[in-house]
Amino acid sequence: MKFFTGIALFGSMAAAVPAGVLVQRASPLKVNIDVSDIGNIKAKITNNGKTALKLLRPGSILDKTAVEKTSVFAGSEKIAFDGVRVLVATTNLDAAAFRVIQPGQTISASWDAAQVHDLAGGGFYDIAVTGSLSYAEEDSNDITGSVPLTSNVVTTSIDGAAAAKVRRDFHESLSKRSIADGSCAEANGTAPVTRTALSNCRALAIAAYAAAVGGPAAKMIEYFKSASSATRTAVASVFNKIATECGSSTSGVSTTYCMDKYPGGACGSGVLAYTLPSQSYMVNCPLYFTALTPLTTTCHGQDQATTTLHEVTHLSQIKGATDQGGCYGYACMQTLTQSQSIMHADTYALFANAINAGC
Repeated sequence: MKFFTGIALFGSMAAAVPAGVLVQRASPLKVNIDVSDIGNIKAKITNNGKTALKLLRPGSILDKTAVEKTSVFAGSEKIAFDGVRVLVATTNLDAAAFRVIQPGQTISASWDAAQVHDLAGGGFYDIAVTGSLSYAEEDSNDITGSVPLTSNVVTTSIDGAAAAKVRRDFHESLSKRSIADGSCAEANGTAPVTRTALSNCRALAIAAYAAAVGGPAAKMIEYFKSASSATRTAVASVFNKIATECGSSTSGVSTTYCMDKYPGGACGSGVLAYTLPSQSYMVNCPLYFTALTPLTTTCHGQDQATTTLHEVTHLSQIKGATDQGGCYGYACMQTLTQSQSIMHADTYALFANAINAGC
């Protein structure tokens, strides 16, 4: 992994449910979407429950950043998402990180699926919202659970050429945005902090690799829902790649920045870091430096090392892991299926933390 120390440079989700869309358990939230133009999504989210829900904004369909909000299928083929993956703090958040929906209330959200899904092939696509929304209790700013999201499925015809232009323009806007002088600099202290996080990330990955290969079956089942030989091998392979990527601050497949690179800013309230896998770069947000310790011994706590490890799993060259529609923290991780867990970035970070902290 490389990180920025010099001057500004340029950065190198109605029809039958399609195959692959997970049918979620019952939820107090009803989500209805409409699709217009070339992938513009308008969603209405209604709280059909009896109590208010204090929902986490960042990393969800309520986020203005181009995070994964829709599942898009062409027949049985799921169209890959190539937008932004964010990591959100799970404790000590501020009020701006949440949106409260009262019982019976409906709120709206909109986004452009064509920006972050390759729809250049044109024709008919099935589009739906799947995933989850994390929440906090009314009198708390700590994440305590999650509610599943499943919308109607819309089958729509897409103009491939127009969609390709939307996606191209969006990704060009990301690659052309420069970083101000001083990103990951010695002078502001972000460079040594980032180097320490990389070193600790490597150590965590090495220990997690050994635990995946030959550690207690109960620990693998707790986090990855399986201790089969195939699961152990797959998980160990990811940790081996993480150890390599975190093993250098001057080489590797990715570049790390310490200032926001996203147009309009992705380092919003509660966001610790984010990754753009399509361009192999990661960004440590201001909160990464102010709210996290280098390495915690608290079970399922967040720190700089596991945040870096989480972000590394998002890289397509490492795992291409997802956030499962905004699933952060141990409580949400426990709700995932086996197939979801092995593709979930936070599961790897939580497992590594558990091995290190002796959870």
